[in-house]
Amino acid sequence: MDSAFASATRKVQRLIRCDATERLLSYRFPRIVYRMSGGAEFSIEEREAGGRRLLLSGPYLVSSIGAIDQDLDALSGEIAEIDLSGVSEIDTVGAWVACRTARAHGAEIVGASERARRLLNAVEAAGGGEYQEPEGLAWWQPIPAKTGELVEKAQVGTIGVLDFLGQILIAVWNLLRKPSRFRGTAFVRQIELVGVSALPIIGLMSFLIGIVIAQQGSVQLEQFGAESLTINLVGRITLRELGVLMTAIMVAGRSGSAFAAQIGTMKLTEEVDAMRTIGISPVEALVIPRTLAAVIMMPLLGFYASVMAIIGGAVVGDLLLGIPFWTFLTRIEEVVPTHDLWVGLIKAPVFGLIIALAGCYHGMQVRGNSEEVGLRTTMAVVSAIFAVIVLDAFFAVFFTEVGWG
Repeated sequence: MDSAFASATRKVQRLIRCDATERLLSYRFPRIVYRMSGGAEFSIEEREAGGRRLLLSGPYLVSSIGAIDQDLDALSGEIAEIDLSGVSEIDTVGAWVACRTARAHGAEIVGASERARRLLNAVEAAGGGEYQEPEGLAWWQPIPAKTGELVEKAQVGTIGVLDFLGQILIAVWNLLRKPSRFRGTAFVRQIELVGVSALPIIGLMSFLIGIVIAQQGSVQLEQFGAESLTINLVGRITLRELGVLMTAIMVAGRSGSAFAAQIGTMKLTEEVDAMRTIGISPVEALVIPRTLAAVIMMPLLGFYASVMAIIGGAVVGDLLLGIPFWTFLTRIEEVVPTHDLWVGLIKAPVFGLIIALAGCYHGMQVRGNSEEVGLRTTMAVVSAIFAVIVLDAFFAVFFTEVGWG
């Protein structure tokens, strides 16, 4: 009896010297268990070889580990081993928590199953549970860093555009070799969507633009007693510039965005991949009909827009300037050079090509999730309008240099 009491006394004294309160509690209660009913749990026990062992048990999954995550993080003192033999299920989050705890206490992970060991190795290879402080940039670095990112994006985008153009050229060559592969039904459908369905909105927009040009122009010309030159102003500016330019902007916002959204959605739903699987070229089936429809319909829509703008100017001339309606239209033929009409008609198919290519290209670049569809649709419209305006400026200088000023 005396020897048993003396042995117990020696154990208590040894525990007090090592780690006063917590060691004493561990002696009185050999295992301290933290649990959640039906969820992940852990316990701490003393090893015979010295040191403490952390035993994990239950399912260590993202859905069950939240209840004990803070308790594990709050553990203090040294832990020699973390035993996973009692873990029934484990996922990446559970493996990350085990690695984080082991790293914090310098412990060794033992008792892991084959699946748990694979996850632990993958987490360790990715950095384990170590927190990495983000590196801050010096005050002078953000602008060069952002410039570098933009240059890199421009390089990747240029390569992507060249690749897309190459695919289109290959598809055109294949269609020229085998015209029976051309999808006439899809082409007619796109003619309807790009051209016929756009007539009301483009007609109304152009009519109102003609009214604004005639009214504002007449106010300015009246100061010089040259109200009759309003006919020249409306005729030349609509046939040469505004008719085609405003039509291109409207088509970019209406059809270019539709191209990007339709093809992008097909990319997300894997319809494009399915077409490739069954031997159908997505470029031949989706890009060529849309591009051809835009190229063909843009000159017709541009001329239609110019006519509607001239009619709007004639209405203003009849109501406000005392110029009869039919006289206004007759004078248009006399004062507007024929080459102004040709300038607009030459620019129109180029604008249509740019709009269609921008919409189809950004649609084909959709990756990942539905947010990308909206982003690429916006990029398609913005890039198309920007390219159209840049090309219009180039055409203005070019035609002036060749004598069509």
